[in-house]
Amino acid sequence: MKKWLAFLMMVVMILLASAAALAGEPSGTVVVYSPHDANPLQAGLDLFSAAYPNVKVEQVAAGTGELLQRIAAESENPLCDVLWGGGADSLAAFKNYFAPYVCANDAVIDEAFKDADDLWIGESPLPMVIFYNRELCPDEEAPKTWDDLLDPKWKGKIAYASPAKSGSAFTQLCTMIFAHGGPDGGGWDFIEKFYANLDGKVQDSSGNCHKLVAAGEYAIGITIEKSAVLYKDNEGVAYIYPPGNSAVPDGVAIIKGCPNPDNAKLFVDFVTSLECQTEQSQNWERRPVRSDMDTGDLPPLSELDLCEYDFDWAAANKAEIIQTWEDIVTK
Repeated sequence: MKKWLAFLMMVVMILLASAAALAGEPSGTVVVYSPHDANPLQAGLDLFSAAYPNVKVEQVAAGTGELLQRIAAESENPLCDVLWGGGADSLAAFKNYFAPYVCANDAVIDEAFKDADDLWIGESPLPMVIFYNRELCPDEEAPKTWDDLLDPKWKGKIAYASPAKSGSAFTQLCTMIFAHGGPDGGGWDFIEKFYANLDGKVQDSSGNCHKLVAAGEYAIGITIEKSAVLYKDNEGVAYIYPPGNSAVPDGVAIIKGCPNPDNAKLFVDFVTSLECQTEQSQNWERRPVRSDMDTGDLPPLSELDLCEYDFDWAAANKAEIIQTWEDIVTK
């Protein structure tokens, strides 16, 4: 009896899928890899599922570095359709594993936030911030610049993630290098001093950097705007935008040879759509990439002091940059 019921259920599911296909409604599966924080990630996936109820969404959440390495390892037989999130400089270093696609919202996304060959698309520009716990680090003492992080009084009290594991930490590393003269002009000298002030304490996840500061385990954390603004109602923490900042976008990319290319395109169109960008901006304070939206409570990028971020250098030399960091760590 149970086998018969199972057979009937399978037949019904096949008929429903066939009816959806005949009606022209998208159906099937889309597999999404994402390093986004759990709540905004789930909100975005739920919104997509509400718009396309016949498309089953499967997700894998991990750090940007881990997911990119996984995509590379699976390249002969891709298991993922879309990578949603991760700094575009990290994505650019792996763009040989992505398929070109001009999304439906291309006209309202500035060229600065897209790959020249359409292998990734920016979906949220991300300035960096210095996040601090006001009890452990009063406002008047809080670091205002990257150089302030070198003060000996903060030794061992700064939460920073490994750039080998976190895409945002990699962008932060490059930002600090560019803000101090570049790789050939004193940037790495600053990084050596910065690491020394971490006192050997490096986080495995960028998510730890804001969470540990909010919990009072660290006085200061280096994090991204989208994480810091989630604490806007928490008077125990605050953040500042240091001069010499960057605004490298989180990106979204379709995996080359993915099993569900049509649904992958549908997903990219959706996360860059006005509906999704508005929800992510209003509910999760994520800065929209679309030029037809304002930034809400967030300061416009034009008001921030941004460094000359050499995107091509960061992308082309990622392995070497990570190795130089590791050499500093193991000295």
